Amino acid sequence: MKNKIMLITYADSFGKNLKELKEMVDTYFKREIGSIHILPFFPSSGDRGFAPMDYTKVDQKFGDWDDIEALAKDYELMFDFMINHLSRRSPEFLDFIQKHDDSAYADMFLRFKNFWPGGEPTKEQVDLLNKRKPCAPCEEIIFADGTAEKIWCTFDDEQMDLDLNSQVTWDYVEKTLRFLMDHGLSQLRLDAFAFATKKIDTACFFLEPEIWEMMDRIQKILDEKNIPMLPEIHDHYSVQMKISDHGYAIYDFVLPVMVLHTLYTGSGARMKHWLSICPKNQQTTLDTHDGLGTVDVVDLLSPEELQGVIDQTEKYGANFKWDYSAGSTGKKIVYQINCSYYSAVGEDDDAYLLSRALQFFTPGIPQVYYMGLLAGENDYELMERTNYDRNISRHDYTVEEIRELVKKPVVQKLRRLMQFRNDYPVFDGVMTVHDTEDDIMQISWQEGTLKATLTARLKERSFDITYLDRESGERELTLEEDFVWNE
Repeated sequence: MKNKIMLITYADSFGKNLKELKEMVDTYFKREIGSIHILPFFPSSGDRGFAPMDYTKVDQKFGDWDDIEALAKDYELMFDFMINHLSRRSPEFLDFIQKHDDSAYADMFLRFKNFWPGGEPTKEQVDLLNKRKPCAPCEEIIFADGTAEKIWCTFDDEQMDLDLNSQVTWDYVEKTLRFLMDHGLSQLRLDAFAFATKKIDTACFFLEPEIWEMMDRIQKILDEKNIPMLPEIHDHYSVQMKISDHGYAIYDFVLPVMVLHTLYTGSGARMKHWLSICPKNQQTTLDTHDGLGTVDVVDLLSPEELQGVIDQTEKYGANFKWDYSAGSTGKKIVYQINCSYYSAVGEDDDAYLLSRALQFFTPGIPQVYYMGLLAGENDYELMERTNYDRNISRHDYTVEEIRELVKKPVVQKLRRLMQFRNDYPVFDGVMTVHDTEDDIMQISWQEGTLKATLTARLKERSFDITYLDRESGERELTLEEDFVWNE
């Protein structure tokens, strides 16, 4: 992947379909966006695309494969593959329901009776699990023959877990990946992979060495066309370090909460430490379709510092997703903060632009969520109308809304900051975090004779960027006009 900014968007959130998405990016963000992560655009029965029914189809309400391939001509594209699960309304699961043990897919899904001795976990085994619900992760399925059994279901009740010990599952995985590789895929986002390897009397989460064997098997398929993989996981930052050590790109999920802490406190000490140890082969985020992960910064922020971020975002309108993995203690903890990033910084334009400047000077390919691209505010109306907390940061923009919102001064300045990040060729070079006072962050990047320096005054929520021009020497970036760089 080129080291250019990636847009994250649903197929129907930046315009109502893929054609309008391309029109809007082409018209307003052609220079600012180098690649696009199109969140699942396949027919799906739930979780806004993450319960895929058929990877060989584009949901007709979004468009078709011609629309995907039109985007792929101008932008590198990242697609999702849900290695942990498939929709209960997929042809494979429907065949399983109809034919039960006689189905060709009977071994494709993880059946409690085949996994647990006696067909059921003990309370102690349930307590061990890393889980997203306060009970054993299963759904009882009624089959056409009148019998019933429990199928492992880690997430939503539409998402049936796959059995990765089955050859029929791997036949499906290989066939699907090769199809996507032939239809515009530039990078694969491996969704929920840490839950996919399961073993009795464990957390059934990120099990070693099984996790590496699974990832290597997938990457071997992708290597047929030199396509990289981006594994998606929210966990202690040391897990990301392990993934990086195994040669994979990682998400910098530390950054969203770390930047908020930095802005809320006016202290750069914690972020300077993170920049000194973070992997370089990563993709950075401030906002995504999910919330802002909190588990990712444990031990990088103290419990009190993390709670301070949680409390402040709550004042700015956030709600929370909870983790139920504490088991028999009955304790639950905040797992993700649901809030648009612009609202999380108090809808303060200066703070928001500073947060993006810090992201763009962090090692890795920057990702910008579509709401962040337009400095979008929390959508309380959508959240309340749909009775779904995460929709607070999932507003669907019409073409008409986008045409107006791009005129906002904060969006215009963000565009120029993005132009600089994409066009000034130093961000594959060497980064230096300078030794400064606690309320100042100074980060430099150098590549050959070119150099760019961000100086951030955290308490003032202001910054400047200087860079070396081949003709006129040191210059200061202005966000009042488009960035011009002649190679």
